[in-house]
Amino acid sequence: MSRYPFSKAKPGLSTLGGILLFSLAISGSFLFAGEARADFRVCNGTQNLVGVAIGYRAKEGWVTEGWWQVPATTCATLIEGELESRYYYLYAEDAARGGRWTGDVNMCVAENEFKISGVQDCFARGFQRMGFKEYDTGRQGSWMVQLSDTPGTQESQN
Repeated sequence: MSRYPFSKAKPGLSTLGGILLFSLAISGSFLFAGEARADFRVCNGTQNLVGVAIGYRAKEGWVTEGWWQVPATTCATLIEGELESRYYYLYAEDAARGGRWTGDVNMCVAENEFKISGVQDCFARGFQRMGFKEYDTGRQGSWMVQLSDTPGTQESQN
């Protein structure tokens, strides 16, 4: 049994289904057209359910939260309202194929729904450590990330 609620990959087969990359979508994307608003949103451009966790710097320090279940070809709002930080961090897993969207910034996650303060000593505190991808919003009020199967990264303001 997997330690993560959205991973179906077997140990040693983490590349099953290929390597998935992050790409940012503009708010006028033909696939996810809709009203623009001040939020941090993640859109799932794949044909599978994806579990998403986010990390950010809050007044009290580093925080990670998860899991948002984002069905195929839908979007989810992870942070409602005007964004307060410049940098946000994402980690995601494809429930069907076991693919992962990762980065180089280590933060804590838990198996079930979580909100964790701090990014140090994940294992000692009973959590797992995963690599999150950093997004520099440039202090924009809103941001959207599109998860897709196709390689390539395009950053844009929302």
